[in-house]
Amino acid sequence: MLRKHAAWLAAALPVAGCGTEYRLFHPAGPVANSELHFTVLNTAVMLVIIIPTTILTMVFALRYRKSRQAAYDPSFSHSLVLELLMWGVPLVITVILTFCTYASVFAVNPADPTSLDNQADPGAVAPPLNVDVITTDWQWIFIYPDQHIATIDDLVVPAGRTVRLRLSSATVTNDFYIPQVAPMIDVMPGMVTHDAFRVNRAGAYEGFSADFSGAGFSWMQFSTRIFSPADFSAWVAKTQAAPDHLDYARFLQIAQPTINETAAPHYFSNVGPNLFADVDMAVMDGKVFPVPADLDAKGPYPTPTLGKQDEVKSGT
Repeated sequence: MLRKHAAWLAAALPVAGCGTEYRLFHPAGPVANSELHFTVLNTAVMLVIIIPTTILTMVFALRYRKSRQAAYDPSFSHSLVLELLMWGVPLVITVILTFCTYASVFAVNPADPTSLDNQADPGAVAPPLNVDVITTDWQWIFIYPDQHIATIDDLVVPAGRTVRLRLSSATVTNDFYIPQVAPMIDVMPGMVTHDAFRVNRAGAYEGFSADFSGAGFSWMQFSTRIFSPADFSAWVAKTQAAPDHLDYARFLQIAQPTINETAAPHYFSNVGPNLFADVDMAVMDGKVFPVPADLDAKGPYPTPTLGKQDEVKSGT
């Protein structure tokens, strides 16, 4: 889609060309594509105001400065051309921005982004994959309720298949964010939010919390790995054989404040069928996980890896 709008990207090319570290300029899925599309479009429309206004400000400042003694007409009171420019151009731009905003709200709506339908992969016939997401201090727990498995800090999904997320927090508010794949959304204690995305090709991306949440915030990152459908099925089968099981009692252990300084994922089989709901209800009933006062003193911790790329490359 973005190839059809190369002109709109012209203003972003000096930054985007610097490399893939500018992840927002290298979207990997329909939702991220829509975000970049509307961001560039809105920026281009706003530049229609900003650039001429900046140029005219400089021109008028130079032309009518005191030392130049420019002509002055005290009888001037009205100009139809100026009136049309001052009122017509902003009105047209406002209408365009209103339309773009209206369309973008639905295109990237976390609960049901229309961009997943408009940019559907013709070969994708599998039903959506459901994943429940729970944040703790300071880890990400991904539960696959239909597969009865779970992971810590490792989100694995199949290519070409829509992924629908339910998100909640066992502690404080965090922000779920995969810049190249899924937009940022709040993950709040005692509440459930929704997100959705799809990536049509295999790959690896980094996700992280974008909301400061305490001492382990810098290490609160997770791998996002997109497997082929066959590889994903094999991974599910392997994870279903994991020796560690995850019920609510086990969750209470792993939810204790933990800084995952080694960026090590963990895998569980036999996940309790109502674990997500049990955690959410417990938080609403006042369940807390106090952070030890001496946690900072246990450092220094190693520099956090960016997206756990070493672990992503090596696989499980």
